Amino acid sequence: MARKLDPEEKMVNAALRLAASRGWSGLSLADIAKAAKVSLSELSKSFSSKAQILAAYGRRIDAKVLQDVSAEDMSGEVARDRLFDVLMMRFDALSEDKAALKRIAADMRRDPLAGAPLARPLLQSMGWMLEAAGIDSSGIAGAVRVRGLALVWGAAFRVWLDDGEDQSKTMAELDRRLREGSELLERLSRFDPRRRREASDEEKAA
Repeated sequence: MARKLDPEEKMVNAALRLAASRGWSGLSLADIAKAAKVSLSELSKSFSSKAQILAAYGRRIDAKVLQDVSAEDMSGEVARDRLFDVLMMRFDALSEDKAALKRIAADMRRDPLAGAPLARPLLQSMGWMLEAAGIDSSGIAGAVRVRGLALVWGAAFRVWLDDGEDQSKTMAELDRRLREGSELLERLSRFDPRRRREASDEEKAA
């Protein structure tokens, strides 16, 4: 038996379906409410803009990736490899909605201001991706890492939109971007909680 969706999930799903078939820029909140079979008043209790709907979708993807990561053992991998794996999990989580995301991205390229409200949610998502890879995202240093990862993600995302099912081009782009940032990632690894614990244990043993 299929899981019953809550109203917010229905609204997000309806927005993505419409985006895949009609594009994003021409959609209204009324269109989305109608497709989700909810009243405009009900939709307004959850979202005040289309950007908020996309932010909610991003949080859904975050949750899916964090759940998938919890089932993986990446303890033997270096920071760059863990981050690569986490970001590829994110692409996998997005794959079912690729048609919609492609239309949304195309419309936002023509209207950059429409994507401005999504900058903060993107940074929050990248913070979670760093944490999922065992890399600290807090403090000033963490903020620098988050912004650096957002640039890496954005470059790989643009490739992914036109990539095939094997995602070979996406993996190559992501690997290249992470390797180009190897100096930064080496600094990130110093803040790896696992390495901090190991160093502390070594100091106590000495």
